Amino acid sequence: MSIPAQASGEPDAEPDGPEDRLRRFATIWSRAVFPATATSLTRPEFEQHLLPLARELNEILHARPFDAGPAQRVGAALVEAHCTDPDALSSTLGVVDSYLVLYCGGNGPEGLSTEDGRSRCARMQHAMAGGFTQALRDRTLSEQEAIARSALAARSHAEQVLHATEARFRAVFRDAAIGIGIADLDGNVLEVNDTLTRMFGGLDHHVRSHKLNEWVHPEDSPHVWKYYNELVRGEREHYRVEKPYYRNDGTVLWTNLTVSLLRDAEGRPEYQLALLEDTTERRLLNLRLRYEATHDALTGLPNRTLFFERLEKAVAARNGTRFGLCYLDLDGFKAINDSLGHAAGDRLLVEVADRLQSCATAPGEMVARLGGDEFVALTTGPDTAEEVDELACRILSVLATPIRLDGRELTVRGSIGIVEGPSGERSAAEVLRSADITMYRAKSAGGNRFELADPEADARAITRHGLTTALPAALDRGEFFIEYQPLVHLGDGSVHGAEALVRWCHPQHGVLGPDRFIPLAEHTGLIVPLGRWVLEESVRQANFWQERHSDGGPLRINVNLSPTQLHHPRLVAETVDVLERSGLEPGALCLEVTESALIGADDDLLKPLRQLAEMGVDIALDDFGTGYSNLANLRRLPVSVLKLDRSFTQGMQQHPADPVDLKIVEGIVSLAHSLELAVTVEGVETGAQAQQLRELGCDTAQGWYYARPGAPDRIHSLLLADAV
Repeated sequence: MSIPAQASGEPDAEPDGPEDRLRRFATIWSRAVFPATATSLTRPEFEQHLLPLARELNEILHARPFDAGPAQRVGAALVEAHCTDPDALSSTLGVVDSYLVLYCGGNGPEGLSTEDGRSRCARMQHAMAGGFTQALRDRTLSEQEAIARSALAARSHAEQVLHATEARFRAVFRDAAIGIGIADLDGNVLEVNDTLTRMFGGLDHHVRSHKLNEWVHPEDSPHVWKYYNELVRGEREHYRVEKPYYRNDGTVLWTNLTVSLLRDAEGRPEYQLALLEDTTERRLLNLRLRYEATHDALTGLPNRTLFFERLEKAVAARNGTRFGLCYLDLDGFKAINDSLGHAAGDRLLVEVADRLQSCATAPGEMVARLGGDEFVALTTGPDTAEEVDELACRILSVLATPIRLDGRELTVRGSIGIVEGPSGERSAAEVLRSADITMYRAKSAGGNRFELADPEADARAITRHGLTTALPAALDRGEFFIEYQPLVHLGDGSVHGAEALVRWCHPQHGVLGPDRFIPLAEHTGLIVPLGRWVLEESVRQANFWQERHSDGGPLRINVNLSPTQLHHPRLVAETVDVLERSGLEPGALCLEVTESALIGADDDLLKPLRQLAEMGVDIALDDFGTGYSNLANLRRLPVSVLKLDRSFTQGMQQHPADPVDLKIVEGIVSLAHSLELAVTVEGVETGAQAQQLRELGCDTAQGWYYARPGAPDRIHSLLLADAV
């Protein structure tokens, strides 16, 4: 039913709109809690009192970032509204658990998934219970202090107002909502109120038959009896602890216990006053909420939070123990989700979780689900080096048995990363990161296997990750620079041009070659802006060389083009823009594309290269001979230069040269020239090698024999001298 607008002038809620759903939630809440509330308000008035609290819960549920802490204020507000009965808290948490996400889950600017909503709701319940508990405890302590003051006042003025004081004390003592007991300094129970008797099972003689120091419980905190002895000796006035007791039926009663010392008129210790608040249901509720917060809702396994707590204890121990961690990720789980649906995927995860639990049953072993299809198994003890390997083998073995799902038999495979070592040397975060890295190494090796952690491999992976994250800022900070390696005419030894080779001057790792960061730039997509910057700088430098070239002849610049750039839709437009702004002729630019990038290329991929070639830009097929492409495809590729891979010319560094290499190079050169393609050779390192390539008819060459990659001014120096 809809709730009428408040008299304050709020507009009527749109039927089934956010405000209407919020009011319906407040109606359900008020009906559940009102019977357990000591208030003079009517039920509709009480509902209006709960409406702002419901609105606050709605805002907390949809807050980004999510923070359950403010829900404590809602729990405290219930106490302020005289909802102090334990049933009021239990009913409130039940309503929030059942109806908050149902009525308010879609009220925010962004809808919540059911899983996210339930997770947030559970944490909000925990915070509300904490706020309620703290507020009730503060109220109780306030009552306790009032009782203590009344008792002392009664003692001080006993002779003047004995009857009135006794009547007031008895009223407080009899009707208090908390258990009250009075004992002498020897611990003999003298008086108890009805509330305390009911707390211990309703038998008065069961309470009076015990001395206080007989109520020992195995879960007593270490300081309970130390405080007690100090109090009866008069060394302290009071103490507060959480203490469990055994009831007469053997069940456990949990209490918040406050014990105060009562002195006589001369100040000598005379009695003990004990105030007990029954916290058993609240403790059970907190344990349930704690379980839900630390266990996976789907599989029932410990979740990341609980596992990390256990791992921290295991790796922080300094008693000579060791630990072993298996980090498991299922191979190909996404394909199962995509093909069979997420419901089937969830059933598969439940079956996997059951099998993993059967593998880790020994003392010191546990299994947890970190999320998705990632699981971990932990073992601790003195000999985990062998135990963790055996644990990993058991895991792979139980996963090997097919799982029947919707009439299908699915074989589950997994990749496991293992970290094992002594406690006290690494943090939990470092151990988990190493296991994660090792697991991906096992997956890269084909999966369905386990790998042991390797500190050097971890360091390389961490370095790669650091370089990946630093790439965008490095480009903005200008940490990249270009070195140029000359291209030399084999016929007369003159410098024909240069290849632009990008370098990264990293603040920590020094100068890095392209093999260290170009694959990372390809993976992140940064290769497009980086490639444009290289093109702009190289073309600008080539134009500068043209102006200084003594005979005015062309001095070309070769720039590498990555596969990602080849697919970029603005490749042609950006290249034209760079050439026009620099004033460099298209014929002075050569774009190098690796042979592997063009294997099987269709007309759409070749179209931008054809457009550039028609403008006059040369296209070079780089690393020719390594891609196993069909030589007949050369006719359809818009290339004008073949760059022969250095692997074909390494045999020419020895004397006599390898005759097989000579025949291969001779054949490639003959084929290229018949197709009117120029041939460039990479990796020329000796004079004999250069002479042999000259005799075979190669057109240009580059390599350390002529010059290593260097600063742009070195190219101009080579122009003024004989390069051979």
